Amino acid sequence: MQYSLRPKKRFDERGINMKLIVNADDFGITKAVTLGILEAHEQGVLTSTTLMCNMPDAEYAAGLSKNYPKLGVGIHFVLTAGFPLAEGVNSLVDETGRFHKIDKIKELATSEDIRKEFRRQMDKFLSFGIKPTHIDSHHHVHGISKVLEIVREFAVEYDIPVRLLGEVCENYLKGIATTEGFTGGFYGNTEINPEGLINSIEKNKNFESLEIMCHPGYLDQAILDMSSYAMPRTQELTTLTSDIVKNYIKENNIQLINFKAIK
Repeated sequence: MQYSLRPKKRFDERGINMKLIVNADDFGITKAVTLGILEAHEQGVLTSTTLMCNMPDAEYAAGLSKNYPKLGVGIHFVLTAGFPLAEGVNSLVDETGRFHKIDKIKELATSEDIRKEFRRQMDKFLSFGIKPTHIDSHHHVHGISKVLEIVREFAVEYDIPVRLLGEVCENYLKGIATTEGFTGGFYGNTEINPEGLINSIEKNKNFESLEIMCHPGYLDQAILDMSSYAMPRTQELTTLTSDIVKNYIKENNIQLINFKAIK
């Protein structure tokens, strides 16, 4: 899973070969995952994360993030996990009040309800006393055109970048900051190890700026109950804190940044 809509890079006059954002999705999904993300930042190469504001541990995560000033924290808009924050968004939920799966969101979700829910999630984010560095979404739901239209509205309102996702972005994200390339090739890879991560970077080394999506974390019962992607999170954490990866970044003149540096 990798996307590019921008021209190939020109090498930086300072010798920097690439500006790399390593972004962890699912900040705040559980306490253990949150602590793993912070460990990947403090001891590894992770530079950025995105907060799930509809999760019970969102406030916990946001509070801890204030102790890590170099960590970029964006908003992970959610329409496909847990419960909505807004009331009366009937097109987004099933009979239990939980969000639909993504196929039903594509079919049933109205723009009015999406906008209403995203507003509540953004308001919740801001209530924690932090400003989002950028926008992405759970299960890449902003790859759906009607969702992306609304994501663009928020990007313009808050003057923040959006994660690059496929050709659909070409029409809706003109004038919106994003990276030159994006890859999710490390996530879910059978090679969740330093070599696999380095390979993901090497495949995209012609981009001036690249975002790598990842999902590191420690495990607790909450994430085991909630997500089918559990055990690999610990492997991702080990990889992101590996000396092999850190040395590769340094030796190849790759500059680690977060979305604050994307204009």
